[in-house]
Amino acid sequence: MRNLILVLGDQLDLESAVFEDFDCDSDCIWMAECVEEITYVWSHKVRIAFFLSAMRHFRDQQRELGRTVHYHELTPNASADRGAHFSEILASDLTQLSPERVIFVQPGDVRVCHSLEDTIGSAGLEFSVREDRHFYCSVTEFEEYAKGRKGLRLEYFYRELRKRHDVLMDADGPVEGQWNFDHDNRESFGRKGPSGIPRPKLFDADAVTTQVFQLIDDRFFNHPGNLNHFHLPVTREQAVEFLDHFVAKLLPNFGQYEDAMWADEAFLYHSRLSVLLNVKLISPRQCVDAAVAAYQSGHALINSVEGFVRQILGWREFVRGIYWLKMPEYVTLNHLDHQHPLPSFFWDGKTQMNCVQQSMQHVLNHSYSHHIHRLMVLGNFAQLWGAHPKAFHDWHMAMYVDAIDWVSLPNTLGMSQYGDGGIVGTKPYCSSGNYINKMSNFCGDCRFNYKKRVGDDACPFTTFYWEFMDRHYDQLKDNARMKFPIKNLERMRQNSDDMQAIRDRAAELRELWG
Repeated sequence: MRNLILVLGDQLDLESAVFEDFDCDSDCIWMAECVEEITYVWSHKVRIAFFLSAMRHFRDQQRELGRTVHYHELTPNASADRGAHFSEILASDLTQLSPERVIFVQPGDVRVCHSLEDTIGSAGLEFSVREDRHFYCSVTEFEEYAKGRKGLRLEYFYRELRKRHDVLMDADGPVEGQWNFDHDNRESFGRKGPSGIPRPKLFDADAVTTQVFQLIDDRFFNHPGNLNHFHLPVTREQAVEFLDHFVAKLLPNFGQYEDAMWADEAFLYHSRLSVLLNVKLISPRQCVDAAVAAYQSGHALINSVEGFVRQILGWREFVRGIYWLKMPEYVTLNHLDHQHPLPSFFWDGKTQMNCVQQSMQHVLNHSYSHHIHRLMVLGNFAQLWGAHPKAFHDWHMAMYVDAIDWVSLPNTLGMSQYGDGGIVGTKPYCSSGNYINKMSNFCGDCRFNYKKRVGDDACPFTTFYWEFMDRHYDQLKDNARMKFPIKNLERMRQNSDDMQAIRDRAAELRELWG
């Protein structure tokens, strides 16, 4: 064997750099399912099913191309495994196969990257790490961009990439004269709620996916979530259909209602393309080009298209750059010194807070909730509660099908929990129950009153919000984006009895739910 080509579970890219100069007569592909990747965080059943099914379909597609694939497949019989750890399986196969060289694309997880390099190095083999061409911006290019800058802000980085790749640009600047249309993308559904939302694109489980379901029932039955609603695309062809459906049916209304939530509506107008992008079944260029074409044809307005493009060309590229620039120290950051574990309802959804219960039902059923559920409901609560940012990140990695370390960590520890003290976001993303009431219909059917700070029926978000502001007053009082709530807090602090009642109620809830 000349080259052993490693393909990881989040690298299912038919155009990957590892396939350059691939010779079917002398090169082989290596892929492995292993228990470690399922249990190092207690993975949701949908997450397990998606990764294993997508990997097996990719394996079969490669074999159809005439390529040899050495594939370690988990079976219902655990004793048949050649090791629980990724490194064990790889080390064993390197000894058996004896390739001249090992080739792989840079992993999306520092932990996996170190494991690969250590394992191959211990085997005494030459290896080559190729650049991940899936992205618009390479790690090296981001490092160059970051040099000499006091701070890194998404908006300026996003503009640079728009210019560099000529996306939504006129000759003299951005189309329609604005870089960012976020102000137009904050509508709620009002009292009547959403109407006429297109049915989601569903894919039935084939024989490969059904076999994976059985494996989960046999070996991973005690993992969170369920498979009752699994209809995800698991092949490149299905991924393209999924993108086409989003652009045709959902994109025109995506922007306006991007931040809105509604009871029992898990998807609304959101694309759910993140999981397909993050395992590379589809490319960011395909998604951006399709959205831009919809704008150019008049099918979708600029606020929807620009908002979608910013998520992919802007935010996704930005957080990857931050991850590789700041790791491995980044994962240890805890700017607010939060130490609490997450409450149990983050795993089972059993709570009387209607917004949390609704959000958790989406997670339990689909291993998914859209970004406002993640940031302003579940992430918001975890931050106000005082959860350790790494604990929140581990939970997100376990429970969300689209969670890959490079994209999850800056979003959870940084954006959501402010654990990095402002590297990713300029302020903590926190709110009282008032924001949730504004953007959803959750509060009307909740036993808690979003307006109240104290009392048995006070909204825990509102209680914890003011307790959080009080607890971190010294850290937040000089933040320019927190001036308004800080002034309100200073007025509230003038009545020591009211402030102490808030502190007492927060302590009572932590005792009750901790």
